Amino acid sequence: MVTNAMSNYIMAILFFVCTVSFGQQVFKGDPDRAFEVAREMAFNKQRKQAQDTLLLILTKYPNYHDIRSFLANTYSWDGSYKKAKKEFGYILKSSPKRLDTWEAAIKNELWSEAPFSALEMSNNALKHFPDNPDILYLKASAEDASNNKEEALLTIEDLLRNHPNHEKATTYKKNLIDKLSHNTIGLTSSVGIYSEVFDPMQYYLLSYGRQTKRGSILAKINVSHRFQETGAQFEVDMYPRIIKGLYAYLNFGVSNSFLYPDIRYGAELYKSLPKSFEASIGFRALKFSTTTTIYTGSVGWYTGNSYWSFRANITPGDPGSSKSGTLNYRKYRSDANNYFSIAAGAGISPENNIFFFEGNENAVITLKSQKFNLGYYFTTNANKNSWGVQAGVSHQEISFDPGSYFWIYSLALSWNMKFR
Repeated sequence: MVTNAMSNYIMAILFFVCTVSFGQQVFKGDPDRAFEVAREMAFNKQRKQAQDTLLLILTKYPNYHDIRSFLANTYSWDGSYKKAKKEFGYILKSSPKRLDTWEAAIKNELWSEAPFSALEMSNNALKHFPDNPDILYLKASAEDASNNKEEALLTIEDLLRNHPNHEKATTYKKNLIDKLSHNTIGLTSSVGIYSEVFDPMQYYLLSYGRQTKRGSILAKINVSHRFQETGAQFEVDMYPRIIKGLYAYLNFGVSNSFLYPDIRYGAELYKSLPKSFEASIGFRALKFSTTTTIYTGSVGWYTGNSYWSFRANITPGDPGSSKSGTLNYRKYRSDANNYFSIAAGAGISPENNIFFFEGNENAVITLKSQKFNLGYYFTTNANKNSWGVQAGVSHQEISFDPGSYFWIYSLALSWNMKFR
């Protein structure tokens, strides 16, 4: 932090090295020393005074390009992108061989959210510096920002052919491939072991997802083996984007097995809120011998690398409504696909706990239950493959023996692969 004494000292130096004719505002003095002092001022929260000094030097030395380039950079740092562009343009018109000025000028256009201008500048710079890796990297950034990720990937691949050890380009290529991988296939396998009464339950999931401009679509085949029976369910999930900060969840599924509802469907709206909060409200409907409707809602909160959420479910019925709730916590690492999770909940939701017998649904949803699970999720091969392992335990009331409980110990493994 610069003290008042230090500030006065700098200004005193500037007074001695710069003498000004106020009538003509023409610099007289040592430009190198004045430039040095102006730089110190710029980096010590005296940006405006530094810019005034740099402009003053340029009245006498208009082609002192290091000074003009530094002035342009200070404008860019302050968000005065048009001023910066004007100064960069002045330099490049007379000295197009200044690589650092081209780089700074292109970055200025990217920061000002003018990717097409940045792309034009990049192409012009490459005429003077063919195959320069830093210019090619900025060109790819401009192509990416102008929503042309395929061209950006080609540019990065061109860069890496001649500069295979360029670390930033290598990382950027992985990110671009991840963005361009709109398709996903996945497999999940889990087993639930009961402390008594039932044989182990097995569950398998095969899924295919597609990311579109309107949102994502996920097709799923669920297969369960329990109660000495095997059954399948076919589902489609959709997440359409409506407007910025608002999207929906839509679901429809069918089955011909008593292990699953004959038909299931649901809808939910999700809304982003201030302070990194998100809320949702919706319903799920499950048709066995009768239709069970579950009303659901959630509140989520992002804070740093952590995410908290609470989901509540209410299922009306006789002799009363069934209520359940689950609290989730995630600790993210490098991105949204790499995290550790903890979840704890109470009460049965028939959406997540399918232990129905034909004609006994209303009795089941009022049962008491508690659950706890841990999960760890990570990616490999430049985010192409996603892996997950989850272990949990549930304490659940027995449907045909109210007041008695059994334990369910579960383990699940999952794998997803992105591809173009």
